[in-house]
Amino acid sequence: MASLVFFSGTMDSGKSTLALQMDHNHAQRGRRGLIFTRNDRAGSEVLSSRLGLAVPAIEVTDATDFWRELVLRRTRGERVDHMICDEAQFLTPEQVDQLVRVVDEAEVDVFAFGITTDFRTRLFPGSARLIEVADRIERLQVEALCWCGRRATHNARTVGGLMVVEGDQVVVGDTGGRSEVAYEVLCRRHHVQRMTAARAHAAALSPMTLAESWEEPAG
Repeated sequence: MASLVFFSGTMDSGKSTLALQMDHNHAQRGRRGLIFTRNDRAGSEVLSSRLGLAVPAIEVTDATDFWRELVLRRTRGERVDHMICDEAQFLTPEQVDQLVRVVDEAEVDVFAFGITTDFRTRLFPGSARLIEVADRIERLQVEALCWCGRRATHNARTVGGLMVVEGDQVVVGDTGGRSEVAYEVLCRRHHVQRMTAARAHAAALSPMTLAESWEEPAG
């Protein structure tokens, strides 16, 4: 039977790489699928990983209806055995319900990949709905690390090098600090402290010293 599987993890945990690998593995067995993404770091209509891999993809918008996408293709005689949905946190709850229908009524496997919480540690609506209705939830085994070496559990947003905890939920940035808006993964303690790698470096303290310290976040 077809299933809806949600693969979750922080940034830098290999979600997009796994999505590409999974699509490749299914293709090797003669299965045909559709690849969807939204707000990929490499631009529109592409699914890319930080390892440098990239493939064309269908760009999702608020108007995308996954059930209609499937029906249109099958009406044209196209075969669809599975769907890959990267950046699934950006889906609307209604779109997640459409994926449920794709699985239950059309027997098409759906593999969704995304982060669960935003830079404010709040659930994305799409991720929340996936947690509620997915047949299975898998946490990625490749652990992203905070600058201190602990397992990273939180996604932090920086603007002009400073960590922020207010603003729009969806703002596209990068993880290399090359733009005004950037993202970094942190352990819970350093997210609460707003202690990014740059701030730790500026403080000229060792990771062990910072890990043992506790201070209230400014502002």
